[in-house]
Order: sequence, then structure tokens, then C-alpha cells
Amino acid sequence: MPRRPLFVLTALVLALHWLVLQGMPMAWDSSPSTPPAAQVFSTRSIAPTPPAAVPPAPPAPPAPARPATARKKPAAPPATQHAAKAATAPPPMPSAPPDNPGEAPPPDAAVDTAGTPAAEMPGKPDADAVAIAPAPDASAPATPSPTDPDNPLGAGVDIRPPGGATGPAADAASFAVRLPVPVRLAFDVSGQAKKFNYSASAELLWRHDGNRYEARQEISAFLLGTRSQGSVGQITAQGLQPERFADRSRSEQAAHFDHAQGRITFSANTPPAAVGPGAQDRLSVFIQLGAMLAAEPGRFVPGTQVTLTTASARSADRWTFSIEGQETLDLPAGPLLAWKLQRLPRRDYDQKAELWLAPDLGYMPARIRLTQANGDFADLRLRNSSPP
Repeated sequence: MPRRPLFVLTALVLALHWLVLQGMPMAWDSSPSTPPAAQVFSTRSIAPTPPAAVPPAPPAPPAPARPATARKKPAAPPATQHAAKAATAPPPMPSAPPDNPGEAPPPDAAVDTAGTPAAEMPGKPDADAVAIAPAPDASAPATPSPTDPDNPLGAGVDIRPPGGATGPAADAASFAVRLPVPVRLAFDVSGQAKKFNYSASAELLWRHDGNRYEARQEISAFLLGTRSQGSVGQITAQGLQPERFADRSRSEQAAHFDHAQGRITFSANTPPAAVGPGAQDRLSVFIQLGAMLAAEPGRFVPGTQVTLTTASARSADRWTFSIEGQETLDLPAGPLLAWKLQRLPRRDYDQKAELWLAPDLGYMPARIRLTQANGDFADLRLRNSSPP
């Protein structure tokens, strides 16, 4: 064959592969730098605008002193954990991957934990531990979450029953969680990206030891490459508390959670975002939602809405999920009963996200379907599950 036609054909195939790889979605994909018409499985996030400076008020005359009455703040009940017995200890927790060396960290970033290996899972007989955090005593006064309208990302978790009136967010300490046992889930993926239909495979790895957790999702297609997301952090009385979220395709970007300072910083040098109680990243969010349903399934009746701050590798936003009800799914793994949740979009180009959490999997996802405004979609359907 003449060399020139062969060269042209090779260039066309490589160009097509590159375009599809850039459109390959993850669970909650985001690319704020991409115009809305060309985005694939992304959501847009708007960073909060700093409040305008207010000139200082003239000093007021001193008021007469009043005797202070000290009130003792009731102590929060300690979190408890229940474990299921197993024969072997879980494998060691891997270190969080480093940030992309070619990207400079934000100048005001907090201490970066990415280069510090995460603690290994301690050897213990309850490898399949299920962490349970009971709801606090109803007689104890609740501490309200921040609800600053100029900084909504700092708000906590808002759980509204069907028909609940809008108002301040619910106390972040007013719900329980029950974490699923460690598991590895494999999915068949079908979808469309930039009008190109494709098939792929995906895997979700979930591990924890009752104190720390690791979640990793990877999607790959033949000749198109791989894209992965990872989340590591602590397990608290209120479930998952992410420390680092990473998103890698050609290069890696990451979000770092500094809960002590109440902010999230990003390796992409995008503006920091506020972080409040119960905030999640785009991988940990559906594991946290499943843990909440598993602990109190009777509370999350159809029509209930859950709103919480969710961060990508570049920004953060408030996401609201509606509990739709139960469905029996026809999956490659076989029929499976699952609770359907749907993300409620707030803007024209927000992606439609549907999530099915299966009680038989510890409320882990059995199916995830993401649909863009331009019709592109990705549909992940469970093929099998196995120990990690």
C-alpha cells in the first residue's frame, strides 16, 4: 500500500480515539473550562462571590455590664461501631497518588497530604467491618449548620421530607450512617460521546477498616485508554469525611479538603471553596448517600430530598438528590431490587444523574446513568461483585 494513504488513515484513527477519550465520563464528571455545548457528562459550578467590604461603624457608647450566666453545653454522644466477624484482615490502605507535577499548587493552599502515605489498615479480625453511627439523642439541642446566603457551600446536610418547606439546612449531626462492607463492583458501560456510540468496562473498588476509607473508580475502553477517580479520607460518626479527591486521564487534578480551616483547595489553581459538615466529593457522594439509606431506610421515603456540598477536582457545588422509590433492575448480573435517586439540576446545562442503590449490595450502586443536555450519556450497569 502506498505510504501516503496509510499515513492519512492512521492520523484519522488516532484523532477519533483522542476525541472519544476526552468525552469518556466518570461517575460525576466535570470540566468547567469546557463550553456548555461541548461538555460531556459535566456539571457547572459557580464559586461564591466574596461579600463587599463594609466601612466600620462609629463606636457605640459602652453598655452597662451585665452578669454573665454560664451554660454547660451538652456533650455529643460518642459514635459507636458494630462489626461483622471475618477470618482475615483487610489489605493495607494505599497511599494517595501525588498531584500532577506540572501543575503548581494554589498559593494559599493548606498543608498537602497527597505526598504523605495514608495509614495502613490495622490488622483486626473484623475485615468486613460495618461502621454504624447512630443518630444523636433527640433530647440534645441541635447545632445548626451555617446557612450564610453568600457562602452556601459551607452549609451542612439538608434532609427534607416530602413536601418539606424550604428553609435552613438540617443539622449535619441529625442522621445515622451504615457503611457497606468492602467490595469490588464491575460494570458494563454503554454510552454516546460527541455523537459516537461506544462500549466500555468500569470498576468500583471500595475498602475501609472502620477508621479510614478508600474508593477508586476506573473506566476503560479498548484503544481509547483509561480514566480514573479516587477518594481517600476518614470515617467519622457522620460517615465519610474526604481528605483528597483525584481525577486522572492524561494528567491528574485533585481537590484537598481542609476541614479544620473549612475550605477545599484545588491543584488546578481554581479558587478555593468552602467546606461544611457532611461535604463529599464526586466519588464518595453516592457511597455516603447509600450509607444514609442503609442506616434509616424508613426515613428516606419517596419524595425526600437530600442536599449536600459536593466537590470535583476543580470546584464545588450544592447538589440535591430526590428519592424516587424502588425498582427491580434487569442487569448483566441478574435482576436486582434497588432504590432510585435522581439529582435535581439547578441550571440549564446541569447533567441529569440517576443512581440506583441496591440493598443486597449494602446500598452500593448497581446502576448509574448520566445524561447531558446535548443527548450524550453514559449508562453503567452492574456485571458482578466480588471481594476487594
